[in-house]
This record gives sequence, structure tokens and C-alpha cells, in this order.
Amino acid sequence: MDFETARFNMVEQQIRPWEVLDQNVLDACLAVPREAFAPKQYQNLAYSDTMVEIGHGQFMMEPKIEARLLQALDLQASDRILEIGTGTGYLAALLATLGAHVTSVDLFDDFTARANENLRQNGIKNVKLHVGDALDGWSSATPYDVIAVTGSSPARRKAIEEHLSIGGRMFIIIGAPPVMEAALITRVDEDTWSDEILFETELAPLIGAEPEPEFHF
Repeated sequence: MDFETARFNMVEQQIRPWEVLDQNVLDACLAVPREAFAPKQYQNLAYSDTMVEIGHGQFMMEPKIEARLLQALDLQASDRILEIGTGTGYLAALLATLGAHVTSVDLFDDFTARANENLRQNGIKNVKLHVGDALDGWSSATPYDVIAVTGSSPARRKAIEEHLSIGGRMFIIIGAPPVMEAALITRVDEDTWSDEILFETELAPLIGAEPEPEFHF
């Protein structure tokens, strides 16, 4: 498979038409080889407009969602970033390409080990990986300029938002199927956060943040 052509087509046919016009984001998506982070058995799907299974019932997000996330966060070269949900390390690589340093946390040690190897093989050195549960925040080395949450939550996660610096931005998908919304949370001052709804989508919940089942009588 011609991965270089597939990567170019992903940007031009999936990402750019989804109103991702930030050239830094487009350049990062062209520079980081997504196939190198996808599970080997699914490398041929790395550039498809679909979620890719990675194990433990988890998936890589669609490329257009990842790109919209990056654009919304308006990443700066000096940004310290927290990622909740490492997965294969692909989004961490994109975040690290655009920011100063990424701290990424995942529940699964095999994900962390695989992501560490993927990042090493692709020369990404400004990412620190941890195994742990960041559902209610990750206290080390806060505050963060940017937080990217790679799973959904039925409601906003105040404990995570508290880790933002003043002016810091957080991307999270909120709600339960069939109505879920990607939101950008910005910390305005010590006691105030603003929120902006970006688009509707659907994403599996963070483990431990699954919506309560509905009861019908």
C-alpha cells in the first residue's frame, strides 16, 4: 500500500473538507505516519474515514475528529499538554509535534508499552507516558495549557478542568448516544470556565465514565 499517497488523500479528502484549515495541523497530519501507530493487522485501514480497533474495546478516533481536536486547541509551541487516553500514541505524537511537551495517561499498561515503542521508532521524544486512571484528573506537574480527552463523558469533568492554566483549553466529547457534542472548555480565570460546542459526533466513553443505563417501566 502506498501510505504516503494515502496520507495525502486523508488530508485532502477527509480532513480539509471538514473545515480543518490550520496549516500547522495539516502539516502535522502529513508528517506523522498514522500507519506506524495503527495495529499491524489494521495498517491498511490507518487512513480510512473510520475508527480503528486497538484492543480492550478501544479505538483510534477518525482522522477528521483528531484534526478538528488539534485545530480547536490552537496549539502553541510552548504548550504543556495533558492527554487522557494514550491508545497507540498517534494523537500524542501529533500533540507533541505542535506543542512543547505531552504527558499522556492510559489505564492499560500494554497500550502504554506499545505507544512508547511507536513514539520511539518515530523519533518523538517530548512525550512522557504514565499508566493510571486520570478520570478525575492527573495531579502531577499541573497546570496544563492544553488537555485532550480521547474518550467521551456523559457530563463535564470538573476535576480535569481544574488542571487547566488560566487561558488553558480542553477538548472533550460530552453526552451519550445518540446526542454527543465535542466541546472546547477554556479557563477564563481562577473560578471561571467558558465552553463552546464545536460539532456533533459519537465516541466511546472513558472507562469508568459510562452513562448510567436507562430503566423503562
